[in-house]
Amino acid sequence: MDIQTAYQPYQPQPPRRGLGFRGAVLILITGLIFGAIGGGVAGGLVAVNAIHQAAPASVAASSSVPNSVPIVSAASNSPVMAGDELVAAVKKVSPAVVTVVNTLPEQQSYDFFGFSQSTPTATGSGVIISPDGYIVTNNHVIDGYQSLQVIYADGSQVDAKLVGADQYADLAVIKVSGNVPGVAQLGNSDNLQIGESVIAIGSALGDFKNTVTSGVVSALNRSLDTGNGYSLESLIQTDAAINHGNSGGPLVNLAGQVIGINTAIVRSTGLSSDVAEGLGFTIPSRTVSDITSQLISQGYVDRPYLGIRWQMITPEIAKANSLPMDWGIYIQQVEANTSANQAGLKHGDIITAIGSDQIDGSSAFFNLLNRHKVGETTTLTVWRNGSQLTLNTTLQSQPH
Repeated sequence: MDIQTAYQPYQPQPPRRGLGFRGAVLILITGLIFGAIGGGVAGGLVAVNAIHQAAPASVAASSSVPNSVPIVSAASNSPVMAGDELVAAVKKVSPAVVTVVNTLPEQQSYDFFGFSQSTPTATGSGVIISPDGYIVTNNHVIDGYQSLQVIYADGSQVDAKLVGADQYADLAVIKVSGNVPGVAQLGNSDNLQIGESVIAIGSALGDFKNTVTSGVVSALNRSLDTGNGYSLESLIQTDAAINHGNSGGPLVNLAGQVIGINTAIVRSTGLSSDVAEGLGFTIPSRTVSDITSQLISQGYVDRPYLGIRWQMITPEIAKANSLPMDWGIYIQQVEANTSANQAGLKHGDIITAIGSDQIDGSSAFFNLLNRHKVGETTTLTVWRNGSQLTLNTTLQSQPH
C-alpha cells in the first residue's frame, strides 16, 4: 500500500489540465483521417475544437508547476483509527514523563597523567504520579546516588530528593518541588489482555528524551531472576522497544493510563549465542500502586526478615555434596535477636520450605519469604544432621 495514500485518504484531486499539445495533434490526425473517409466535416470540427481547448492548457502547465503536495486534514466525521488513539495517549502522558539523572559519588583513579577525579552520572526515566511532585522510577535507577535531578520534557531541570525505595520490587519514589508539567494516571493492570496495544515512553540511552515506541502485551505474569536471590514477579512482557535509559519510564495503554513501569530487557539467554529482540519487562501498575503508597506514607516497604546469612543450594551443589534435596537454603550464620535465632536455627541447617511453599528453581527464597507479613507466625522446614525438623518462627521487620 502506498504510504502517502494511506495517510491522506481525503486528499482532493488536482484540477484537470486538458489534453496537451501532443494529444491535440493526435486528435487532429484522427480527425483528418475520419474526414477523408467520412466526408471530413465532422472530423475537422473535432480536431479544431481540440486544438482550441489544448492550447491554453499547455501554457498553464508550463508556467505553474507545483513544488509540493498539499497536506489536507481528514474530514471531521472520519472514524477514529488506532494511530489516532496512539497519538492521543502519547499527548496525554508525555508531559508527565521525565529523565532521572543520578549523580554518583566522586571516583578517584590513576592514569598516565597521574591522579584524577571524576563524577560519574547515570540516567533513567520516571513518571510523575501526583501534583505534589511524586515521581515513580526504578530502584536501580537511583541506586548509589549522591544527588538526583529531574529533566522535564521541555528540557528544564530541577533537583529531586529520594522518598523511599524497595529493591525487591525494583521501585523507588523521588520528589520535586514546585509546579509539575503533567501528572499521569495509573490504570488497572489486572485488566490487561495479551495482544493489547501498549506504548513505552522514556529517555532511550539517556540522550533521546521522551522517545515513544509501541507494541503489544506479549505475555503476563512473567518472572525474571535478578541473580540476587530473588525474582521480579508478575511482570508484563512486551515487544515495545525498550532500551537502556528507558528504565523507570511508563508503559501506557491506549486510554493514556500508566499500566506499568519498565524495568528490564533481555538480549540473550544464558550461554546461548542467540540474540533476543522484543523482550521487555514491566512492573504492573497494581504492584506500583501498592509499593509506592507505602514508600510515600512511610519511606519503606515493611518486609519480613529472618536474620540469616545463607547460600543457595542447587541440584549441582546438592549432587556434589551428596545432599538428599535438590534445592534449599544453607545457613552460614544466624544473627542474634532475630526471628531465625528465636526459632532455633543453627549454622549448617538447610531450609527447604517456608510454610507450605517449597524452595525450588521457580520459587526463590526472598520471594517465598515476602509472601508473608511482618508479625506473622509461620513454619520452617529444616534439614539438620540427616533429620527433618519443623520450626516455628514469628517474622520480624526488615531493618531500615
